[in-house]
Amino acid sequence: MTTAEPPGHFDVPPPPPTPPQLLPGIDLRVSKRLLWVSGACYPLENIARVYTLTIHPRRKEAVVRFLKNAAIIAAVTIALTIISGLTLIADENVGGGLIIFVWLGAVAAAIYSFVEMMQVLSAQSHYVLAVETSGPSQAVVTSRNPHHLNQLVGQIAHAIENPDTEFQVKVESITISPKNYYFGDNVNMYGGSGNVGMAGA
Repeated sequence: MTTAEPPGHFDVPPPPPTPPQLLPGIDLRVSKRLLWVSGACYPLENIARVYTLTIHPRRKEAVVRFLKNAAIIAAVTIALTIISGLTLIADENVGGGLIIFVWLGAVAAAIYSFVEMMQVLSAQSHYVLAVETSGPSQAVVTSRNPHHLNQLVGQIAHAIENPDTEFQVKVESITISPKNYYFGDNVNMYGGSGNVGMAGA
């Protein structure tokens, strides 16, 4: 015995799931007991810790560094101006040009230091996932979705415990300077002179 459906009722299948949107960037994947972050490879058995943290710009240090640089620039400029003044007494042609050169150099150095400080003061904090190995290497990835990073911690931990696990996610790459950010623990970053390869989904 079948029950009659109410008028106007139709069995409508649910809409198909939206395909994942892949953003241009780099791949983070686990395959054959290896964790790949773009072109860097980390054996899963060498991973010592996987965790998330928020890194903040070193704003206080940037201001202190600027003030120190400004003091050094001022001291050097005054000293060279005095030397140039003594030279000016001996030779007007040489001394005058030297004073102009000194002050132009001082202004350029001050502008450079100020811009460097403002880059740190205007920098944003990043919620990141860090993968530390038993050696000196560390991989760092970030995402605009913190929940995604928390899931990624679980996926990597699951892959460490289950050798057959494989997965791949697409991430965006950015570059930051470790000297401008607090990273919590003292860590060694891979990827060149002072730069850290970052990734975000």
